[in-house]
Amino acid sequence: MDQKSGGQLEQSQSRKTAAELARKKLLAAYNSEAKKDARSGIRDLGKMARKIYAGTYKNTPISANITKQKDIAADWKKYHSAWQNYYQKYYSDYYSKAAKSYLENEKLKAERHTHDTAVLENPGVATDPTAAEEEGIIKTLKQNIKKRALAKAGNSKRVRKFIPLFAGALVVLLILFLQYNRLIFAPIMAYVSPGNSEDSGISAIDPTISTAVSGDNRLIIPKLNVDVPVNFGISNDTDTINMAMENGVAQFSIPGASAMPGEIGNLVITGHSAGDIYSNNQYKFIFSGLERLNAGDLVYIDYNGTRYTYSVTKKETVEPTNVAALVYETNKPMLTLITCTPLGTSRYRLLVTAEQVNPVPSGASQAEHVDDGSTQTNNEVMPENEPTFFERIWRWLTGQS
Repeated sequence: MDQKSGGQLEQSQSRKTAAELARKKLLAAYNSEAKKDARSGIRDLGKMARKIYAGTYKNTPISANITKQKDIAADWKKYHSAWQNYYQKYYSDYYSKAAKSYLENEKLKAERHTHDTAVLENPGVATDPTAAEEEGIIKTLKQNIKKRALAKAGNSKRVRKFIPLFAGALVVLLILFLQYNRLIFAPIMAYVSPGNSEDSGISAIDPTISTAVSGDNRLIIPKLNVDVPVNFGISNDTDTINMAMENGVAQFSIPGASAMPGEIGNLVITGHSAGDIYSNNQYKFIFSGLERLNAGDLVYIDYNGTRYTYSVTKKETVEPTNVAALVYETNKPMLTLITCTPLGTSRYRLLVTAEQVNPVPSGASQAEHVDDGSTQTNNEVMPENEPTFFERIWRWLTGQS
């Protein structure tokens, strides 16, 4: 142990021994590779010699071979020259690679020795030769992170540009849904049980047979699976009619068309055909299938414990203001069902007219409030569906009921 160097001599000796072992392993590896290349080169030269022999002697008479001695000598000369060139090139490459590797190892060993010495003499100073490389790697990583962050920020900016468009589109879609959703759902509900009621089973009953019923006033249309309460004898103002249609269907009584069930004259009953899907009115689609009724279909009204049966005679579409279409002279108890059409709108009114077939109308009494038709009804408007979203807003802003 060298006391002056503090053990440096022993460390240096160890490094030299390790370097010598590494050099021997390297030379052994090169020797192994050289042997492989040599065997490959020898195989090629052997092929060349066999080719010369085959081209000279195989299937060739001896007399002809004698005349080709000069050509044979030239071929063998080429063959030996190829051997010499092969060995010269092989060993030149071999020693060049070995010398280059040896110099690189010696340089690396010297750098490590310098580094170790510097660390021992100045422990607080880092002289690692790879520090610059590490600094470059860190710098590259920072640049990559910065590029990705900038790219992500750019993408976010591009996305933020479309946020107002998406928000605007959603608002438009929401407004369209609030205003026009009934156009979608009303035709569907026309083929679904509007009152969500079970089949009453009365379609199989002979309409000419009188049937005792409970005291509830109800309208029953077996073809449409409608079984709904009826509000009779109410005022025909808009608020009263609309409130009554939130609890079923309602009588729309006007001068000349104010008969009750079983009385001669026209009994008018109105109901909704469409409403907003989010409305809490369970009867908003109760008459959505009314246009499916045809001549001969039966409609029943339970009134004051008696069931009245009506048979459909005709259908017609009129303007909402054509209230006069409900007033006409008749000597029979008649029924007219009113609802809005086309489905989902309140543009027109669909009138389905039916005449009483049971009880037998021959004994029916005259309605007390039926007039001669001279009463002016042009200023009246038939009931309509629930107002749409924007109609509600407009009426609220303008103070309308």
